Amino acid sequence: MAEHSSETSLRSGRLGVIGIVFFVVAAAAPLVGMTGAVPVAILAGNGAAAPGTYLLVGLTLLLFSVGFSAMTNRVTNAGAFFAYVGRGMGPNMGIASAFASIVGYITIQLAIYGFFGGIMAGQMAALGLTLDWYIWAFLAWAIVTALSLLSVDVGAKVLGTLMVLELASLVITGVAILVHNWGAMDFNASFNPANIFAGGFAGGAGIAIAFAFASFIGFEATAIYGEESKDPKRTVPRATYWAIGIITVLFAVVSFAMVTGLGADKVVDQVATISEGGANPAAVLFSLAHDNVGQWMADVMSWLVVSSLFAGLLAFQNANARYFFALGRGGVLPKSFGKTSSTGAPRNGVILTSVLAAVVMAAFAVAKLDPILNLFFWMSAITAVAIMAVEILVSISVVLYFRKNGGANLWQSTVAPVVSAVLLVGGEYLLMSRFNLLSGLASTPEGAGNAWDMSPLGWALVLSPFIALAIGYLVAALQKSSNSELVKDIVS
Repeated sequence: MAEHSSETSLRSGRLGVIGIVFFVVAAAAPLVGMTGAVPVAILAGNGAAAPGTYLLVGLTLLLFSVGFSAMTNRVTNAGAFFAYVGRGMGPNMGIASAFASIVGYITIQLAIYGFFGGIMAGQMAALGLTLDWYIWAFLAWAIVTALSLLSVDVGAKVLGTLMVLELASLVITGVAILVHNWGAMDFNASFNPANIFAGGFAGGAGIAIAFAFASFIGFEATAIYGEESKDPKRTVPRATYWAIGIITVLFAVVSFAMVTGLGADKVVDQVATISEGGANPAAVLFSLAHDNVGQWMADVMSWLVVSSLFAGLLAFQNANARYFFALGRGGVLPKSFGKTSSTGAPRNGVILTSVLAAVVMAAFAVAKLDPILNLFFWMSAITAVAIMAVEILVSISVVLYFRKNGGANLWQSTVAPVVSAVLLVGGEYLLMSRFNLLSGLASTPEGAGNAWDMSPLGWALVLSPFIALAIGYLVAALQKSSNSELVKDIVS
């Protein structure tokens, strides 16, 4: 990496493995996934085999992480993914991938703002305080912006406290369900490959896999904090494996507990009844918590969903800001984005991220669009497509880089990244073909179960990451004579 002054470097030595893992697991928002994605994966996907699907997707991402982690020995950059792609496929493609990544991270933060605002409005209304969703969303926006401007250390401490409570509630509930239903466990129903792939990729299995991949978004943020870690070459790989391992085990075990608690042979009907046909998926886990732990746990979880959403907002705010920082330092964006404040935070990146979020939230509020059905589902679906597209580019880049430069064994440089690229391409196909279900933008209500059946808006949104990729490549090509700083940052 090129040398940088204190003004153009993020403060090193601030984060260890635990701190980075907190950011990444927070970004994955496991409690939100358990209350939102898992019930839908069961209901519309492969039923009792949903836990096996999460395990399969986690193993796929562990394969991806082999080559991803090997690259951390060669690249320590706040842009992470785009620097990796730049090393393997050249700076132009690196910049293009950065544009796609930014689309992914901005849209997921917007999605979480919508979910946060909608959930808070409902829960506070039940307590007698009725305010529009965007009031709560902008309150969270102000706090997230302030914490991000202070420094990543403050963010890590806040996330740490929230994550301990969130993980504890899931573990306690999962264990309680399994203990109370010990004789009802059916490993064959949940983990037999024949059941996992039942319905085929164009049917139930494809829907479940799409939701599972979407639930893991955020794990790749480990490398974004490389410059601020105590020992990037050791910290980032360890944090990556720990983060994916924790998320995988958590989703697989707790979703298996949910299936066990409801009964593997009747889980689809049970989920449909409890969730009111999928309209209230969070009720499934809350109901199980009530029956197996107590109403107090269901109440605690309902508020921990809010804190989980807030933790995700803070994590993606930091991720967005660091992408803008890396692009500013490299000359793609104005140089002012490549400088840090006295606290070591990428100040202008934080501000730009917050401004973009505020503008979009205001537009949705003025248009009277629903914070969950519209803002959350539309934006989160775009994120899943964008990040997986970049992950595919990273896998290809790992192979190209090590073939040209050496320095890694056959497993790290070729086998794992090639296999992961193939699996991720399959996952991307499933995400895009089921975008109508993820986003709710089918051409007709009846078309939601049909692959590639989307409204014009659905097509525009699903293609937006690739449009950003093309724009990024064009920008890079036009700036070819003036992006020497970025080339140094990536190649040297």
